[in-house]
Amino acid sequence: MRRSDGGAVTVAEALRHGAAVLAHLDDPRREARLLLAHTAELTLAAMLFDPAREIDPAAYRAALDRRAAHEPLALIVGQAEFWSLPFRVSPDTLIPRPDSETVVQAALDGCPAPSRVLDLGTGTGCLLLSVLHERPGAWGVGIDRSPGAAALARGNAAALGLGGRCAFVCGSWTNPIGGLFDLVMSNPPYIRSGDLPGLAPGVRVYEPASALDGGTDGLVAYRAILATLPFVLAPGGVAVLEVGYDQAEAVVALAGGGQIVPDLAGIGRVVVIRR
Repeated sequence: MRRSDGGAVTVAEALRHGAAVLAHLDDPRREARLLLAHTAELTLAAMLFDPAREIDPAAYRAALDRRAAHEPLALIVGQAEFWSLPFRVSPDTLIPRPDSETVVQAALDGCPAPSRVLDLGTGTGCLLLSVLHERPGAWGVGIDRSPGAAALARGNAAALGLGGRCAFVCGSWTNPIGGLFDLVMSNPPYIRSGDLPGLAPGVRVYEPASALDGGTDGLVAYRAILATLPFVLAPGGVAVLEVGYDQAEAVVALAGGGQIVPDLAGIGRVVVIRR
């Protein structure tokens, strides 16, 4: 941007500058547009049809600096889309990813009419709330060991008009829960501990290690979840677990059977277990 004294700049100037600052990213122009829309409170249409509009660049510069340092875009704007729904995000949770939509689709296909749904390690609540959005007759519980995550998920439920159909509690897997559920879902930590240092900076630095670290072999959480399933999964019920790119066969073996569901890239992303 031409002005460095805090004076106004045009939308066109801001976008050119932003794309240059973010040139090391995969799609710098798109990210610059999204950051400008967020910080200047402009629609994408307004930027397109009025490039000469002047803005105060201070907040935009700060956002560009954060993104240039690999802070995830979703954390900067405070929101991510999942299953075509908006979810607030924070450093307390993983950012919802498109791959995890495979869990929702597998849950809807595998348990078409759930009455009670349990989401283990709920994070933003995106899995549970997406299923409740699609199944108006269902009610659910989300569990997370992070109080911040549970509070965030509760807020997302309220914002989506689903607060009266779910509850979010703090706990370790199924410890605080009694009763049986038709559908159990989880996207647990599954990164091998030794692989954590090699993750992209945006993940390694800004997302919670507790939601990533799956232990030495990446399977610690699955062992814990599978050990508790007999006590929470109703007869005829379905469990749907997200897995790492090379873990599906190992999780099926631990479960003593299961169906592997691929994601859009053809990678085994979900294991479906039926009781």
